[in-house]
Amino acid sequence: MPATRPSSDLILHRLASSDCEIKLKAIREVKNQIIGNRTKKLSYIKLGAVPVLAAVLAGADADSTPESSLIVQSAAALGSFACGVDAGVRAVLDAGAFPHLIRLLSAADDKVVDAAARSLRMIYQSKLAPKYDFYKEQDMGFLLSLLKSGNENLTGLGASIVIHSCETSDEQNILCRAGALEKLISLLDGSLSQRDSSLESIAAILKNNPEVVSKFVDLQNRRALSSIIELTKDRYSQTRLLATLCLICVKNSSSCYLQDTGIETKLINILLELLDDSGKVGDNACFAFSSLVAEKEDAQKLAFEANAIDKFNNHLQNCALHPERLEGIFLALAALCSKLECCRSKFLSLQVLNILVDALTYDDANVRTAACICLKNVSRSIKNLSAGYFTSERIITTLVRLLSDRSTSVQVAALGAISNLVIDFTPQKSRFIKCGGIKELVQLTKSMDSSLRLNAVWALRNMVFLADKKCKEKVFMELTAFSVASLICDPEPSVQEQALALVRNLVDGCIDCVEYAFAEDGIILGAVGRQLQKSSKIEIGIQGMYLLSNIACGNESHKEAVMQLLFSKAENGSHSFFSQFLLSNDSRLRPSALWVIVNLTFPSSPGAFGRIVKLRSVGIVSQIKKMVNDPCMDVKLRARQALGQIITYGDD
Repeated sequence: MPATRPSSDLILHRLASSDCEIKLKAIREVKNQIIGNRTKKLSYIKLGAVPVLAAVLAGADADSTPESSLIVQSAAALGSFACGVDAGVRAVLDAGAFPHLIRLLSAADDKVVDAAARSLRMIYQSKLAPKYDFYKEQDMGFLLSLLKSGNENLTGLGASIVIHSCETSDEQNILCRAGALEKLISLLDGSLSQRDSSLESIAAILKNNPEVVSKFVDLQNRRALSSIIELTKDRYSQTRLLATLCLICVKNSSSCYLQDTGIETKLINILLELLDDSGKVGDNACFAFSSLVAEKEDAQKLAFEANAIDKFNNHLQNCALHPERLEGIFLALAALCSKLECCRSKFLSLQVLNILVDALTYDDANVRTAACICLKNVSRSIKNLSAGYFTSERIITTLVRLLSDRSTSVQVAALGAISNLVIDFTPQKSRFIKCGGIKELVQLTKSMDSSLRLNAVWALRNMVFLADKKCKEKVFMELTAFSVASLICDPEPSVQEQALALVRNLVDGCIDCVEYAFAEDGIILGAVGRQLQKSSKIEIGIQGMYLLSNIACGNESHKEAVMQLLFSKAENGSHSFFSQFLLSNDSRLRPSALWVIVNLTFPSSPGAFGRIVKLRSVGIVSQIKKMVNDPCMDVKLRARQALGQIITYGDD
């Protein structure tokens, strides 16, 4: 009768054996079973194998020949548990193995050092790995000793620590000052593994840090930069990708580096070529492409000319795409369509929209988020919106459902897309209302998450922009005056700004619309006044001024309410917030304040003369006279318009 395979429980029993040979054989068996087998890993974690392996490291003598094999195999098994499975990383850390693995890096036995270093590298591939403290001199010294080590596993570990833990500009600056860049550059001449880990670490130190990039570019009389440019031609796709990422970090930090458009075209073509890699390289090439062209019209035009949209579309036709690849492609298309109308038109002509709408309901939240962002940027076009590309009930109803998605990032991205679709186009507004969209938006304005509040208010702001009376009434009834006043006084200045812009759009139009500001005994107008008096954010002042300007287009009681808000508490007009707005250095705030005066002093208004008398008495007219030669054309025109209306009643 053939021998049966020992059960997991029996292997665990042997792991705890006092006999070194039995224990060693059991450790090897566990290690061999879990390599590449997620199910086995989780099974052994549940049975408690990881703490037993960690105990081997804690109790064994690394310099003892009989025990060194136990240590090597235990460290290797712990690394296998941590490889690619966060539950495994968590189990290894919870078992207290991490400090023992660090200690073993100083062992005399090279095999022990290698095993510990490889295990730690597996741990540092996870976001759960402990963050390294670059601020401690001792820790920095240890990291630099790893990077300059002749041991490939140790240098690889040092690079992994940098990749995982270098996140802030301060940390990047510390690493740069400590000489980490020089150490990493020296590894570019090493093995393939050293070269790739070095490139990835360099990119982590350079990313979004112009100061560090400047120092890097000047290293070795620019030979370091030249070496990385040369590596974009490497035979290995991973190396080409990582070298390209480093150059993207350099290019994104300042326009003064890599100015030759030939370099930019070359980077675009490399990334488009790397899309054909079916693995992680192809996935990451999509994200790198997005970073290269995002918010840069020149780069987007070059990518358009390189047929990038066709290339991404060809890959989208593959129904078996991995979620990460789908996410990357949609983000790349979103970046391409963020500025140029030709890119959006090309996107729509290829009929990618159906695939995009399908992706809105994809299982993976990151894909849903990326699809929403792509839809937002493709719909950033008056021509395409008015052509009716986005009016289908399927698109609107799907986006409304996403407002209650379990992922906050999906909700925020869906709000961004909705903000575009509902602005100034009645068909989309009416479909959105019928789908219960307003109720969902209003609910999100009460969220504890400020990003949800901000984007929900922004969507409502666009919803009521140039909307008919019925639409505005629907929004206001659902929102209520008390909620609007609360949003104007939100703890987040960005929410305050959008809430003021929402009211600005609500009160724009007929007299009945202006009345929204006076609902519930003027609670909204009172909130506006308080925010304008205390806010230091220019954008809040701008939105507040345009809001008051719209109210000042109303009847006499509306105009007097604005005068009361602006000047009731000012003994001297020069001390009022309104006077300070007129004196502002911001060329957007000054004309917005002048529009209030223009609407308050319109000659056909019965009470204009009395308001002009008041404006003279508090020194506002004197200020306006000084603004007629303002360097800003918009300010100059508005000041002259206001002054022309004022002197209709005499110049004294």
